[in-house]
Amino acid sequence: MGPVSLFFLILATPAPLFTAAQGFGYPTANLSTLWVNHDASLPHSVHYKGGLAARPILLHSQSAHYGQSFATGFFCAPPCDMFYFAVFIVRTDRGARIIDGNPQVVWSANRARPVSENATVELTSGGELVLRDADGSLVWSTGRSGRPVAGMVITNIGNLVLFDLMNATVWQSFDHPTDTLVPGQSLVEGMRLTASTSATNWTENQLYVNVRQDGLYAYVASAPPQLYYMLTSNEEKTGNEITKVTFMNSSLCIFLNSTYPDPNSISWPTTTSSQFIRLESDGHLRMHEWDMAEETWPAVEEVTKPKFGDCGFPTVCGEYGICTGRKCTCPLQDNNSSGYFKPIGDPKDNLGCTPLTPISCKEMQHHQFLTLDEVSYFDVNHSFVNATNQDDCKQACLKNCSCRAVNFRRYFEQTETDGHCFWVTKVFSLQSIKLEPVNYKSTVFIKVQVGPSNSAAPSAHSANNSNLILGTTIPAIITVVLLVVAVTIYLQRRRAYYDKKDEDFNFDQFARMPARFSFQKLRECTQGFNKKLGEGGFGSVYEGKLGEERVAVKRLESARQGKKEFLAEVQTIGSIEHINLVRLIGFCAEKSQRLLVYEYMPRGSLDRWIHYRHNNAPLDWPTRCRIILDIAKGLCYLHEECRQKIAHLDIKPQNILLDEKFNAKVADFGLSKLIDRDQSKVMTVMRGTPGYMAPEWLTSQITEKVDVYSFGVVVMELISGRKNIDNSLPEESSNLINLLRGKARDNQLSDLIDKHSEDMVAHQEQVIQKMKLAMWCLLNDGCQRPSMSTVIKVLDGARSIETAILHRFHDINSAMSVQDTSAYSVKAQASVLSGPR
Repeated sequence: MGPVSLFFLILATPAPLFTAAQGFGYPTANLSTLWVNHDASLPHSVHYKGGLAARPILLHSQSAHYGQSFATGFFCAPPCDMFYFAVFIVRTDRGARIIDGNPQVVWSANRARPVSENATVELTSGGELVLRDADGSLVWSTGRSGRPVAGMVITNIGNLVLFDLMNATVWQSFDHPTDTLVPGQSLVEGMRLTASTSATNWTENQLYVNVRQDGLYAYVASAPPQLYYMLTSNEEKTGNEITKVTFMNSSLCIFLNSTYPDPNSISWPTTTSSQFIRLESDGHLRMHEWDMAEETWPAVEEVTKPKFGDCGFPTVCGEYGICTGRKCTCPLQDNNSSGYFKPIGDPKDNLGCTPLTPISCKEMQHHQFLTLDEVSYFDVNHSFVNATNQDDCKQACLKNCSCRAVNFRRYFEQTETDGHCFWVTKVFSLQSIKLEPVNYKSTVFIKVQVGPSNSAAPSAHSANNSNLILGTTIPAIITVVLLVVAVTIYLQRRRAYYDKKDEDFNFDQFARMPARFSFQKLRECTQGFNKKLGEGGFGSVYEGKLGEERVAVKRLESARQGKKEFLAEVQTIGSIEHINLVRLIGFCAEKSQRLLVYEYMPRGSLDRWIHYRHNNAPLDWPTRCRIILDIAKGLCYLHEECRQKIAHLDIKPQNILLDEKFNAKVADFGLSKLIDRDQSKVMTVMRGTPGYMAPEWLTSQITEKVDVYSFGVVVMELISGRKNIDNSLPEESSNLINLLRGKARDNQLSDLIDKHSEDMVAHQEQVIQKMKLAMWCLLNDGCQRPSMSTVIKVLDGARSIETAILHRFHDINSAMSVQDTSAYSVKAQASVLSGPR
């Protein structure tokens, strides 16, 4: 091996220069050093192919030859609007300069809360490493240890260390692992690796591995956690030493009876950074190794190897999904009943299944089991039930509402009355054993909720009484007809009475309702409806205060005009909750008064920030990206995660509200429509706002894809900083979507970028990718538009857009639009609700 020289970077705002700490010889930083996350402040920033960016503040480089090196600093993945303070592997040349080469993050301080441009990290005079966002808010810190800190160092094995005057470790990143191990790094009892949600979303998911006394265990989080893999040692533990699992010699080594040395005191080979082990989002613990020829990090070894391969991982088919040779299906009883579960989203995405009727602990008398023969469950290491036969096993689960399923196993050498029973409180992926070589018989019983009339199969007694049933059919029919007539007459009289008296609604029909307020209470909280925030098609919005909480009170000015819309909003948003949907706090239905109480959104509606009606500064590109993603997540929840699909039908900037940090939430559900999961289309009267309505409104047959079209329009307004239809502009430019079609055909998309924002012009390539996503959403044929879950995958970088799809948008012959405003049930200005709510 040639001589090794060490290189460190001075990348900071004015502060004391770095000095090499005696005894380390590694790149170090002194106290009172501040770094700003900005290209100008960090001149050694590197922008990689594919959109990655690294802004190192310390680098440990093997400058004598090309190779893998460790750096710490700011790192971002496409679209690079948010950053992580991280340790990452980079490639360097002989001049100790970082070169292209697929960098890999091996540790992150703020995976749950990325920061923006101009965030700072500071090694304070008190010896604390502190990360703050651009607005000065504290994001993460090492905390004060009580021991004096002399400086910070990045070691040759990728450990970020705060050390004292004696060069002893005060704090180190190795004590706080995220999802990755590098050679020389150990997990000890009390530490864990937690998988990320996806390759582009680094927030923690429910899969993790930790160390116990005899080895490494992999779990999926639930109450209690469920084990899906373990790696144990044949050695017997004899003392009180802490068990550790160390990544060395290209494998994980378990040490039960040895002391735990400081990894920084070991002289590891300089080439060890060409490998790492990562717990990935699917639960696989894989070792990756640098491939010089391909310049990639392929997985070269699988550490976790469950008995049933991929089917042995708890999330391979999502919750309740059954894995058979990597194919996922929802549970069916005897392969002939589909009335209990439905797939989540597109079945091809393997997102799992959800019960059609959720389990209710208040109706335990209606709990029954779906029987799945030749099906097993991955976790058989906890929650054993003291039951040796199948009936006792099932009864034990029925008596405990927290039990969601039981697995009864009988090994072939056991008698018919013997077996093992265990239960789970949360059902993850199951696995078929029809084609597996096993030495036991396994049946899974999944608890389902049925109604009083939906009980199990008919009894033998009822099957033998067909003559009795036939004999009572005619009187029953007559009785039903008379009852229907009587009920119809009653309802007609009742409806006429309420039309005259306009009494309170009967809200008992709703299973979940928000708080109900008196009109007097809301009059007081708004100080007599004194401060108006905005106006909409069915009323006005006023600022109020309930206790210490600021609220927005929407008052319907005409109860007759807004009754249907009022019911729609209470029924729809009152039963759902999502971080990207405006929260309905309560309502008032008193005589002719109809009011809705929402959470207060201090930044108001999106239109005021992108149409520049208030002389506001332009939003920066990261904020616009986050708003787009927030809207997509809110719509995805409505379309794919509720019991019934909810089509909003009026997506536009005025109905997107922003909180203090510009997080976006979808609002105003007055025009929404519930769609059953088994409906491909629904007939409904035309409703919405001109310019945001999809072409299929002309047929009055719509799906939730009309919201996808409106989302595409909003994305283009966010990007261009103008209204979709602006009659103050020349005729050829007045319609934004027609203009987009022409610019796309002429390859001049950059002309549409909001010129108010220099930041967007600087991110032109990323902006154009968002335009292409909008074009996909704006296709004339609703069936060809993406689902909102697919939109999120594109925004996260997990999916690309096919060129052929964009050509369909370019074709002007396929272009249709809804322009006849006289046909709208809501006029152009009717549903506008600008300003904070």
